[in-house]
Amino acid sequence: MSELRITGVAVDVVRWPLKMKRRHGVGDIEESMPGAVVKITTNASVVGWGEVSPWSVFTGTAEGNATGIHHYLRPLLVGADPLKISTLMRKIDKTLVGHTEGKAAVEMALFDIAGKHLGVPVAQLLGGYFRSHVPLSVSIANPDFDEDLAFAKRLVAEGVNIFKVKTGFSSHKEDLKRLERLRTDLPPTVDLRVDYNQGLDPWDAIRQIRDVESFRPTFIEQPVKRDQRAAMAAITRAIDTPIMADESVFSPAEAIEMVRGEIADLVSIKIMKSGGIVRARAIASIAAAAGITAYGGTMFQGGLALAAGLHMVAATPNIALGAEFYTSTWVMGVEILKSPIVIDNGMTRVPTGPGLGVDVDEDSVKRVSTTHFE
Repeated sequence: MSELRITGVAVDVVRWPLKMKRRHGVGDIEESMPGAVVKITTNASVVGWGEVSPWSVFTGTAEGNATGIHHYLRPLLVGADPLKISTLMRKIDKTLVGHTEGKAAVEMALFDIAGKHLGVPVAQLLGGYFRSHVPLSVSIANPDFDEDLAFAKRLVAEGVNIFKVKTGFSSHKEDLKRLERLRTDLPPTVDLRVDYNQGLDPWDAIRQIRDVESFRPTFIEQPVKRDQRAAMAAITRAIDTPIMADESVFSPAEAIEMVRGEIADLVSIKIMKSGGIVRARAIASIAAAAGITAYGGTMFQGGLALAAGLHMVAATPNIALGAEFYTSTWVMGVEILKSPIVIDNGMTRVPTGPGLGVDVDEDSVKRVSTTHFE
């Protein structure tokens, strides 16, 4: 056991202002988005930071996660050795069911402390850098499509080559029109993907997806609701384009179901829905063993959660389809990092400093904080 001890756990419920509207098959986002920021302090002045990035229609609520951390996890953490991450996370799972985003934030902060204490990046703690840059995938999700198309053209000029089109929130005819415009107006070399976010009914999904295939998408993500796994399997068998599971795979156990049921060809892995970096990598390992390649998904995340995701993807070879690590730059209206996540020529750069490799501007956290627990 180290002499390092946790001395405090603070949580701020935050309200992120948003620069643009986002529309998905499962729900819409505009103006602002709730989240939470976690700060864990130690007796050696080493501070770890984590971020809660939920969505009430997808995983959970910021308020519920923040309360869970403060009332149930803080008493367990204070006085503990922060380097015993596996032990603490096992105790946390026994103490609080669900709340995957809150657990992810606590684990993130513990990894941040461990990396800073040992003087190495989190990616090094996870086995080392397999990649130093992650191909950037940007979602086309603005209900004002002309605005989003102009946005995509600007990003293409800056080197971005992967775009994921959100579908299933409007009519099928409108989805096809948007895809046709993108294929016509963007360079033919652009890697176009499609994400229904559970927006299709199983009875009509195969017919509609066959129409979408004419636009040569690299993959089609989560066409039906998460529990409709038999429908996912039927679609995967019927469609030539690879089908990606997202909402259908939250946990390693569901990853095993994905493999056994052959419900998808690919899988989207997110720290928030899985409950942390370790569980996310377990999903990646199960997928890799079955020959299923993974994609780095995100929620509506600030720079802290993006940094954690970058370290995970950097150290996990099977997450090879790029990732959506751009929200703190182009979607969020407030940046809480002193030096933002670097996007360069269509790639997101993995931080290389100790821990998460980022510094938090606490004044910026206070600007967006709505409730403080300590």
